[in-house]
Amino acid sequence: MFGVFCEIKDLEKLSILFLTYQGDVAGSTNSIAYLAKGLADRGHSIHVGIRKESLLWQLLEGSKVNRIPMTFKGKFDLTNWGQIRDAVKTHKIQLINSQSSHDRYTSIFANIRYGLGVKIVHTRRQMPLSVGGPLQRFLYNKKTNGIVAVSQQVKEGLAGLGFHADHIKVIHNGTPTSKYGHINTENVEKLRQKFSIKPDEFVLGCVSRMKNQVQIFQALAKINEPIKAIFCGITPTEEIKELIERFSTNHEIYFEGQVEAPAILDYYKLFDAKILASTMEGLSQSLLEAMALGVPVIATAYAGNLDLIENGENGLLFPDNDIDQIAQNILKMKESKGLREKLITNGKKTALETFNIENTISNYEQYFSDLIKEI
Repeated sequence: MFGVFCEIKDLEKLSILFLTYQGDVAGSTNSIAYLAKGLADRGHSIHVGIRKESLLWQLLEGSKVNRIPMTFKGKFDLTNWGQIRDAVKTHKIQLINSQSSHDRYTSIFANIRYGLGVKIVHTRRQMPLSVGGPLQRFLYNKKTNGIVAVSQQVKEGLAGLGFHADHIKVIHNGTPTSKYGHINTENVEKLRQKFSIKPDEFVLGCVSRMKNQVQIFQALAKINEPIKAIFCGITPTEEIKELIERFSTNHEIYFEGQVEAPAILDYYKLFDAKILASTMEGLSQSLLEAMALGVPVIATAYAGNLDLIENGENGLLFPDNDIDQIAQNILKMKESKGLREKLITNGKKTALETFNIENTISNYEQYFSDLIKEI
C-alpha cells in the first residue's frame, strides 16, 4: 500500500524544466516547490516556468531553483511556446515536467513546433473526471514520454479513460519534516481564544476549498452532541446556511475562508480531528499536513485517500455520500481518546516516514534519469 524509499547514488546531473500556470493553490504549489528545491539541492539544474505574480514564485525565492517568468493564456499561447523554446535552448533542458492542463499542451506543442527534442512528462495530481477526447489521448499516449500519477487510484482512473497503463508511473506526493518546525504558538493561542475553545472541548476541522463539505454538514445534522467545527478554505453557501439552520443541536460552526500557508498550519493545532469529504484529491496534502502534526483524520474512501489511509489504523474512511457513516466516524473520534491516540501515532509515521518528501524527490530523480537515458 505504502511507497518505498529508494536510495539513489551517483546519478548524472539533470537539467529539468517544471511548468505550471497555476501556482496559487496551496497544496499542489507547495508540493512542486519542495520537489524542485529538493532536486536543486541534490545538484541538478532545476528551472521553473511560472507567472511572476503567483505564490509559487514567492515560495521559490532564495532557493537554488532558477525561476523563469512565463505567460500561460491557453493551449495555443504562441508567446508561451516561444518562452518554452528559449528556456530549453538557454538552459540545455533535457526534460520538461508539466503540472497543469495549459502547460501540458503547450509543452507538447512547443516541442513539436520547434523540434526541441526534449523529453515530456506530465504529472497528474487530481482524479481524472473526464477525457478531452481522441486528440488528448493521442497527445498523451504518443507525444509524451510518460505520465506521473500521484496515487495508484489516479493511474487506474487514467487507464480507464484510455491512457496507456504502461505509460503511467505512480510517484506519491510527499511532505517535508522541516515544514512543521515553525508553528506559531502565540498565534495558536490567539486562535484558541478567538473560537473560545475550552480544554475538554472536541474540535472538528476541515481544510479544503469547496469539495463536498455539504456531506459534513449533513452528518453534523445527525449528531445530537454539540461539536465545535472550524472550516478553512470556504465561506458558507445558501445551501450550507439552510442546512445549519435546520440543526436541532448546539453545534458551533465557524468559517475562516481562505487561509494561506504557513498560517494554515496553526489551525491544525486546534483540531482534535480533521475531516475531508473529497473525491478529487490525487493524494491530499491537507491530510498529510494533519497527520504530520498529530491530528487524526477522517476521509472519503476514494482516490488517493486509499493509498494514504488504512481504515482504523492511521485514519478513518467512509464511502462517498454515506452520511450515516460520516456521523459515526465523527462520534468515534469524539468519544474514544484511545482511538485518537492510535491514529495520531500511526498517522505521524505514515506522513513523516512513508510519505516524506525525500522519498518523492528520490523517486522523481530516478524516473527522470531513466527517461533521459532512453534512446
